[in-house]
Amino acid sequence: MNIINPATEEIIATLTVDSVESLKKKYSELKDAQKQWANVSLAERVSILMRFKEQLFQEQSLLAATLTAETGKPLQQANNEISGAIKRVEWLTANALLYLSDEVLRKNEVFTEIISYEPLGVIGNISAWNYPYLVGVNVFVPALLAGNAVLYKPSEFAANTGLQIGRLLREAGVPEAIFQVAVGGGDIGKEMLKLPLDGYFFTGSYPTGKYIYEQVATKMVPCQLELGGKDPIYITEDINELKAVAEATADGAFYNNGQSCCSVERIYVHEKIYEEYLTAFLAQVKAWKLGDPTRDDVYFGAITREAHLRVLETQVADALAKGATLLTGGKVIKGRGYYFEPTVLVNVTHDMLVMREESFGPIIGIMKVKDDAEALALMQDTAYGLTAGVYADKQERALPILRQLNVGSGYWNCCDRVSPALPWSGRQHSGIGATLSHQGLRAFTKPKGWHLVGSK
Repeated sequence: MNIINPATEEIIATLTVDSVESLKKKYSELKDAQKQWANVSLAERVSILMRFKEQLFQEQSLLAATLTAETGKPLQQANNEISGAIKRVEWLTANALLYLSDEVLRKNEVFTEIISYEPLGVIGNISAWNYPYLVGVNVFVPALLAGNAVLYKPSEFAANTGLQIGRLLREAGVPEAIFQVAVGGGDIGKEMLKLPLDGYFFTGSYPTGKYIYEQVATKMVPCQLELGGKDPIYITEDINELKAVAEATADGAFYNNGQSCCSVERIYVHEKIYEEYLTAFLAQVKAWKLGDPTRDDVYFGAITREAHLRVLETQVADALAKGATLLTGGKVIKGRGYYFEPTVLVNVTHDMLVMREESFGPIIGIMKVKDDAEALALMQDTAYGLTAGVYADKQERALPILRQLNVGSGYWNCCDRVSPALPWSGRQHSGIGATLSHQGLRAFTKPKGWHLVGSK
């Protein structure tokens, strides 16, 4: 399997992919070793994952360079991703003892009632390329902390990063038989679905997530899906510091080339401030540089997957054919590398693909609305449900709107934000289940209730 640098189209590595036989062998080793890992004390498992965190910090420059080379992500943003992953591992390791240890619910002279959290067993983690460190640590770190073994398949577009993660975990003290990396494309992911795993955890698109859910349903084991979004933002007319809001929401839409599940993908602006907001938003987008992702001053790098350039072109063509106005961008940049111009569309409607289907690229549609009711109706008009945000001067105006939206995360005066202390979950086509927070730690466990009568 060739690994292509999307910024240069050069082959930067050639990897040997797994076969059906090697995949089964890795599963067998994981199965045989898992109980021994579960018998390692939780405190020791925490110490090992803390060492992994330290190694991320020590090798950050090398890891970021690899990440940029295979995904096209600007180097500064690659460093930011690894820094974010370090913070998440810090939270998960700091809270593992609190949320994974036995809980005594009642204890008196007659009864003792306890909940214990047992590992699922061997879990499959089919991961994503857009944030391989962030979406990875959301799954394999709490899984390992809880005593599971992990069969980890990085995306074929971030396979070098996946192999580096495996190396760092081994060097931190995770036995090789407890964390195995499966190398390959979608065919290897399909083979993983045939294995008798004890849980499936996938990050990626809705169509693939739906397929996985259907394939493993009869196994009656946990299946969590972190899928895409069509995340809306509403800017009210009473917001303060409109220029700063425009710049922040532009970043929410275009950071990582818009290749984020929680990128801002739809913007609704009150008609009283629409023109002023649009002017500030457009100025920010045009101020960012596009080009070689290894340069410090570049904000827009390469699109990771060449095939996705056609998706972006199709959304722009569809919008223009249906009456949208193109303010900037809209085209593939000719030459070496997979580059697409940052694109801003106005006079858009919900009849257009750009306002209905996930763009996952540097494209945004902006609509003018007359009031909160119209904004709410448009924000609700989606099959997705990952995040939504409202920018308003007063919280009491924003929260009633957010409470009516069927999303996993609500933002007031912010966007495109994840906290390890809060559950990260999607609804509808954005997925099922939760990672991060205490719920994300316990997602990798089977609770057992203990009814104990008598004295020791």
